[in-house]
Amino acid sequence: MKLVRKDLEKDNAGQVTLIPEEPEDMWHTYNLLQVGDSLRASTIRKVQTESATGSVGSNRIRTTLTLSVETIDFDSQACQLRVKGTNIQENEYVKMGAYHTIELEPNRQFTLAKKQWDSVVLERIEQACDPAWSADVAAVVMQEGLAHVCLVTPSMTLTRAKVEVNIPRKRKGNCSQHDRALERFYEQVMQAIQRHINFEVVKCVLVASPGFVREQFCDYMFQQAVKSDNKLLLENRSKFLQVHSSSGHKYALKEALCDPAVTSRLSDTKAAGEVKALDDFYKMLQHEPDRAFYGLKHVEKANEAMAIDTLLISDELFRHQDVATRARYVKLVDSVRENMGTVRIFSSLHVSGEQLGQLTGVAAILRFPVAELSDQEDESSSEED
Repeated sequence: MKLVRKDLEKDNAGQVTLIPEEPEDMWHTYNLLQVGDSLRASTIRKVQTESATGSVGSNRIRTTLTLSVETIDFDSQACQLRVKGTNIQENEYVKMGAYHTIELEPNRQFTLAKKQWDSVVLERIEQACDPAWSADVAAVVMQEGLAHVCLVTPSMTLTRAKVEVNIPRKRKGNCSQHDRALERFYEQVMQAIQRHINFEVVKCVLVASPGFVREQFCDYMFQQAVKSDNKLLLENRSKFLQVHSSSGHKYALKEALCDPAVTSRLSDTKAAGEVKALDDFYKMLQHEPDRAFYGLKHVEKANEAMAIDTLLISDELFRHQDVATRARYVKLVDSVRENMGTVRIFSSLHVSGEQLGQLTGVAAILRFPVAELSDQEDESSSEED
C-alpha cells in the first residue's frame, strides 16, 4: 500500500489518500472502511444522453465520486472490494443522494475521510504501507489426492491453488494405476508451486502432510527438477521445510505453523507469532485457568486490574457496525498498551484468527491470577458479538 497523503486534525478527524498495490491491500482497505465514512474514488457510471433529434443513448463515463459509505462487500478469494453508498458531492453525471457502487481495485487511488481515526485504524495503515509486511511464507498442505497451495501473509491465508486427483487403491500384484495417478498428482502440485509462489519474496515453503506423502512428493519434485534442470526449484531447495499435519485440508495449516521447527524458522513473521500466542493461551487455559480469560466483560475486568500481559483480539471486532461497541474494543487495546501489555490483532482470514473467533474474538493471558473473575459465569459472548 502506498500512502499518498494524510491530513488529520487535532481531534483525529480528516482524510487519508492511499493506493493499494497488492491484492492483500484490498483486505487492509476493507478493514479501514466503516459505514458512515466518506470515500472518494474514480468509477464508471452509465449515463443516458439525448441527441438533438431526440434519440436516447447511453454511454459509460469515468468520473470521480464521493460516497457516504453504506455497505461494504469483500470477496476474499478474488480480493475484490465493492462499496455502495450515496453521492454527497456535486457531480455533472450523478445527482446528490443517488446510489452508486464503487469497485476498489489495486493501483487505483482513493481518498477515505472519517470523523474519527482511531489508533487501531492508524496502526493498520502503518503496517499496510510497510514493505517488510509481505507474503513471506508459503505452504503446501497435502494428503494423497488432495493438496492446497497457500500464501500466508501477515493479514490473511490465501488459497492459491487446490489440486484434487482421484488415486485408485493399490491392488495385489498391480500398483501401476495407483503409481501413475500419484505421479500425475505430484506433477500438478509441482506446477502449482511454480505458478503461485514468488521465491524472491517467500522465505520458507512448508510442505505438510500425514504419513510419508511430503517426503515422497519432495523426492519426486527435486528428481524432476534435476532431470529438467529447473533452476527455480533447485536454487530454492533450502527454503522447503517438511512438517507433519493431520490432513491435506486448509485447516491443518495451523498444526504445521505450530511445529517447533517452523516457529524457529519463522520467528520474525506475524503469522507464526499469532499461532504461538494462541497456543500459549490454550496451554494457560489448561494449566492455570485463572490466568487465561476470554469474552469481552471478563477481559475488561482483568484489564481494570492491570493484569493483562497479552491481549488477543480479532480484527473482525473493529468492523462492528455499532460505533460505541467498536470504540469499546479500541479503548481496550489502547488501555492494555498503556499498561505495558502486548496486543496481538489477529486476522479473521487466518486459521488462528478463525479459532480466536470461536472464543468470542477476544482473549487475554494474564500476568497474575485473578481468581474471583474466573469463577463468574461467562456471560459476555452472546450480547457483545
